[in-house]
Amino acid sequence: MVLNYIWIAFFLIAFIVGLVRLIVFGDTEVFPDMMGSTFEMAKKGFEIALWLTGVMTLWLGIMRVGEKGGVIRVLARAVNPLFRRLFPGIPKDHPASGSILMNLAANMLGLDNAATPLGLKAMTQLQELNKNKDTASDSMIMFLVLNTSGLTIIPVSIMVYRAQMGAADPADVFIPILLATFFSTLAGIISVSFYQKLNLFNKTVLAYLGGFSLLVASVIWYFSIIPQQQIDVISSVASNLILFSIIILFISMAVYRKINVYETFIDGAKDGFKISVKIIPYLVAILVAIGVFRASGAMDFLINGIGWIFASLGVNTDFVPALPTAFMKPLSGAGARGMMVDAMNTYGADSFVGRLASTFQGATDTTFYVLAVYFGSVGIKKTRYAVTCGLIADFAGIVAAIFIAYLFFH
Repeated sequence: MVLNYIWIAFFLIAFIVGLVRLIVFGDTEVFPDMMGSTFEMAKKGFEIALWLTGVMTLWLGIMRVGEKGGVIRVLARAVNPLFRRLFPGIPKDHPASGSILMNLAANMLGLDNAATPLGLKAMTQLQELNKNKDTASDSMIMFLVLNTSGLTIIPVSIMVYRAQMGAADPADVFIPILLATFFSTLAGIISVSFYQKLNLFNKTVLAYLGGFSLLVASVIWYFSIIPQQQIDVISSVASNLILFSIIILFISMAVYRKINVYETFIDGAKDGFKISVKIIPYLVAILVAIGVFRASGAMDFLINGIGWIFASLGVNTDFVPALPTAFMKPLSGAGARGMMVDAMNTYGADSFVGRLASTFQGATDTTFYVLAVYFGSVGIKKTRYAVTCGLIADFAGIVAAIFIAYLFFH
């Protein structure tokens, strides 16, 4: 529903701005440009989706190997001690705990197809424990905010889009996304814990959160003291080495569990074509709307206005053209994806704006969509502070993405 209003707004605002330019300023090229953009962006959307087929097929096959090899179960066991403290309202050995851990582990690996069913199952199980059936419980809110914070280890789809848009190294945003999404998740946990009065100074919680925070701080400190040229080289090598090591780990675990790796890869890869074809209408729809919005001059007006505000405050404004992706992300995943593609198409995949837009896309998840789907599936009407904490996590991820992008790419 949100995307419906956004899509209509893009066209209406573009039409109004176009009329103003035509009537007031006598710009006779504005409407031909707007119509031309509809054909150009429709073509671009189809080309992107078509090219995605091969790469998406590859990565979905690899992810299926990891899934069958038991990677999700390993991740779930690794974080189980922490989540027992974050969900004190769930009885020990209750099946909801397993579903939550499996859902979050799948999200970390970018396995959306596996994560959503597990998440809906977990929400149903949490509803069984919920005394007020129309009101979100503490455990439901913590679970939802952890989902909206978008903690992801392997941002597959973003790297795929960057490759299609001509990035020299599609994985160069891997570490920045990992750092940004950590801050988003940490902010989400802290904000929910504040409302629920959870003790984050528990030894187990401190060991996990403190350990991860120390690791992230060390990475940021290291990259802040070395020259920019070295940052580019080390970040690129480290990102690709880590990703390829994960692929080897997936294969090795599958072999250890006596899984037929080749057949499992093919089974997962089959979904690549289906997904790529399925997203064509959605991608074309949002890209055409953004194209018209940009061709009318409305996008420039928005960006220049925001840029003027930050410039007046004495802030470097190089990050401003990437902000539409950040603004769209809490509202619509498809809309944010379209904004990211538009930023890379306009400024270049390897530009600062293109890389920052990619980092925004990976820093958080779509708060209102996740809230609507997960709470809607069990009839929750009173969300309490879920939206507030979700947006706090989004804001933290956006701010972190900006600072990290300046560190890595500026």
